[in-house]
Amino acid sequence: MLDEYQNKRNFDSTSEPAPEVDTNSQNRFVVQEHNATNLHWDFRLELDGVLKSWAVPKGPPLKSGIRRLAVQTEDHPVAYLAFEGTIPEGQYGAGDVKIWDSGTFDLEHREEGKYTFTLHGEKMKDGYALIHTNDKNWILLKRKQ
Repeated sequence: MLDEYQNKRNFDSTSEPAPEVDTNSQNRFVVQEHNATNLHWDFRLELDGVLKSWAVPKGPPLKSGIRRLAVQTEDHPVAYLAFEGTIPEGQYGAGDVKIWDSGTFDLEHREEGKYTFTLHGEKMKDGYALIHTNDKNWILLKRKQ
């Protein structure tokens, strides 16, 4: 499950976590501000022993009804929940990574191409949805309460 993650990184050069699947799911999420080539936010949900991951170029929505493009990226290891630091130049995703928000979530519905869930973070709270549109593109939106 983490082959793509592993193939993109040189673990002798980066402090990113090693690719290990964790079967003790705790329904956690993290949003990392990632100042790489382009500033974006990485939204990650702990599912199936990995972090399902999306890059959100304009940042996650904090108000109901706002839709944000979320580009699906490779799954990341659960240990990435706590990752902050600098990915060195020349490495995939080079730049500064810091945790912007984190917490737990309640998965309400999951089907191919759609997740609905409630987040329990400091900044991101209440109901959200991820909806697949095409290719790697999804929409992340805060649902109306």
